[in-house]
Amino acid sequence: VAQYIAKEGRDGLFLNTKIRKAAPGTSPSDAAELARVQIEDDLKALGISSVDMLMLRDSPDCAVIQAQWAVLEEALKSGKTRSLGVINFCESALTCVLQTAKVKPALNYYMLHVGIGKDAHGLRTFGESRGIRSFAYGAVGEPGPSEELLASPLLKQIGAVHKKSPEEVALRWVTQGGAAVSVRPTTNFGLGASTCAGPQCENGIQARASSYQWSLNKKEMEALDAVTSPDDNPTLFSSSGCPNSFVRPK
Repeated sequence: VAQYIAKEGRDGLFLNTKIRKAAPGTSPSDAAELARVQIEDDLKALGISSVDMLMLRDSPDCAVIQAQWAVLEEALKSGKTRSLGVINFCESALTCVLQTAKVKPALNYYMLHVGIGKDAHGLRTFGESRGIRSFAYGAVGEPGPSEELLASPLLKQIGAVHKKSPEEVALRWVTQGGAAVSVRPTTNFGLGASTCAGPQCENGIQARASSYQWSLNKKEMEALDAVTSPDDNPTLFSSSGCPNSFVRPK
């Protein structure tokens, strides 16, 4: 990324960086310092003075969340970022950060796909009613494409009408429902290490861009909203502070 920016500039790019989780048992003050150091290190590595968004992962310790969020607010105030967001924050984690936040998270990045339900088990309403928008990953499954989801007769039927693949229908359901969607070009990744090369990368990004060029009708959206399988935990990759961390519905 740094090499690209140095060569081509950052026009047209939205740059974010994610604060790493502090190790279990880290004190709030130490966790805050780790976040502060990482922000400086990331900016130095990228060769820039600011990013477009800093994103915070949750912690089982509310005091750690609050201490690190205060550091992100400092970075916002000093111009090192233009906005702040959170990753895999369940309702209790959102409640925690909002207790002391001077600046609310602009968005919450969590899993959302057909089968989870349009309200993501209440997480979406909880966040958006508090001014926190939804940013979705896993539109076709997580950590890789869901065979059950993409084999859905409903997705295939709707896709046939629009001459779209089940993947494109699943993606359009997310964007048309009002959530932002990750432009990560491939779901073949390992909890944060996303890689792609050549056509695979380009095609994945193009598929996400093209999802705004067509639409589902009201009945199709309602039918997809009502799908209950494959269900999933929207904050599956959260810390142990959130319910059912790394536990999938049976």
